[in-house]
Amino acid sequence: MALSLLCPLVATFLFMQTLSADTSCTECFVQSRAAYYPNSQENGTDVGACGFGSFGATVNGGDVSAASNNLYRNGIGCGACYQVRCINNAYCSDNGVSVVITDQGSSDNTNFILSQRAFGGMALNTDTAAALLALGVVDIQYKRVSCNYPNKNITVEIDESSSNPHFLAFVIWFQQGSRDITAVQLCETQNFVCKLLDRNHGAVWTANSPPSGPLSLRMLFSAEEGEEAWVVPANNIPQDWKAGQTYDLGIQVDQ
Repeated sequence: MALSLLCPLVATFLFMQTLSADTSCTECFVQSRAAYYPNSQENGTDVGACGFGSFGATVNGGDVSAASNNLYRNGIGCGACYQVRCINNAYCSDNGVSVVITDQGSSDNTNFILSQRAFGGMALNTDTAAALLALGVVDIQYKRVSCNYPNKNITVEIDESSSNPHFLAFVIWFQQGSRDITAVQLCETQNFVCKLLDRNHGAVWTANSPPSGPLSLRMLFSAEEGEEAWVVPANNIPQDWKAGQTYDLGIQVDQ
């Protein structure tokens, strides 16, 4: 039991050490274009390629976006956050809007297809938001930023396709910070036998014949510069996990 308590602390400590070595770039905006879902509700879609379901339509207050292939990155980009600002001074604010990637798609040489809420959120005010939406496609600047979910821990939702104990599929909610989750291990908590999971699609991770008993996750957080660190959440997935349930992992990763 002492080892199981020590592992999360060591992993978190190593992770924070790695983070302290990072340097940030506050002005590294990239030029591109953005459109919005023309036939959608104000919020995002609940059938996005990342596999978030209804969570993907409303996370971040509905400020979400589909991403082009180079940002979607075969699902690695799911859950990443970007500051997106349009550059027409007549309509656009300086800060723009912060969006979460929940889907894959591009249109007319865009990197982002925003929810209507997010697209209008780039505007100076409600009047200019209507004018901005009328344009349909605009020139933008964007950069990767840290995701921030106040009072929310990283959480997993068990996919409806799961069947205990034969098959487990889940998606990770509230991915925080500015790093990607590039690998996930599922570990049996008593013997700490671990199984490397497959990325099924988007942000959905799967395991055939998952380990028995309560399950501990290990998530590999990777930065663009190449630094990597495994993080072990404080809470486990219970032995009697069920399809459709969500489980709070009791950890926040803010860098």
